[in-house]
Amino acid sequence: MGFGRFHGHMRVSFQLVVSIGIFGCVATADELSYLLSPAVTPNGDLYVADRNLPGIWKIVDGKLKPFFKGSKKFRTPLNAVRCLVIDEKGNLLAGDTSTRQVYRFGDSAKPDPLLANPTGLGIPMSIAVDKNGTIFVADLETHRIWKVPSAGGEPVEFVTVPAPRGLAIDDSGRLWVVSHGKDQLLRISADGKLEPVVRDRPFRFPHNVVIDQQHVAYVSDGYAKTIWKVNDLGETQAWITGEPLVNPVGLAWSGENLIIVDPQARAVFEADKDGKLTTVLSAAD
Repeated sequence: MGFGRFHGHMRVSFQLVVSIGIFGCVATADELSYLLSPAVTPNGDLYVADRNLPGIWKIVDGKLKPFFKGSKKFRTPLNAVRCLVIDEKGNLLAGDTSTRQVYRFGDSAKPDPLLANPTGLGIPMSIAVDKNGTIFVADLETHRIWKVPSAGGEPVEFVTVPAPRGLAIDDSGRLWVVSHGKDQLLRISADGKLEPVVRDRPFRFPHNVVIDQQHVAYVSDGYAKTIWKVNDLGETQAWITGEPLVNPVGLAWSGENLIIVDPQARAVFEADKDGKLTTVLSAAD
């Protein structure tokens, strides 16, 4: 399903959003200051996380609204959301650096903690979920990928990766990892065997990765202001580069279109299969 069904290809400006009561006060749209991660459900609902605003936001009927109101108190649920993803059942998962926890939103629209012992988890930078519901968490602090059962429980170390920042799973069950180590894009089999896809460091500052049905990877590169395409052989191509991108970070599929979150542009973009960008949300207008 294309994202156009969700927003009708209408341009939405943060400036046009009515002030929303949140965190016990009134928050204007201009306070959305560092958007990091998008997630799109199978029916087209778009969620976004802002690192500097506790909680999760959702776009409903062309307006930005709080989906879950977090607290500004440190070590409270979703005080510092870093990443979002949709699981195999269409539920929203959120990685929170404040509580070092991963939360799932089910039918109650309340965050249920999934990690039985999150004390070993450092900084959850990205989450991926396979077709069986197994959850993988990229931990920037401990340089590990953690594995968690679908129902939650004790996180188990899956593999060690230098400075993992982004995760994605292809339809063959392989886990792709953006790393700030020697090789910037890695691929891991179900049994934990690791292979470099992009060797050395062609990217300037890679953040996240998503995979299409042809096993082509798309990597956001903040410093290069670029979305890269990487084929199955590891060959790279600058797909979208330059303005209006300033520092693209978060990526998510919406049907065949790609949602791109850029915190420095203070915007959310949608790219079609030809790389044409449409502005979904912008605080600059």
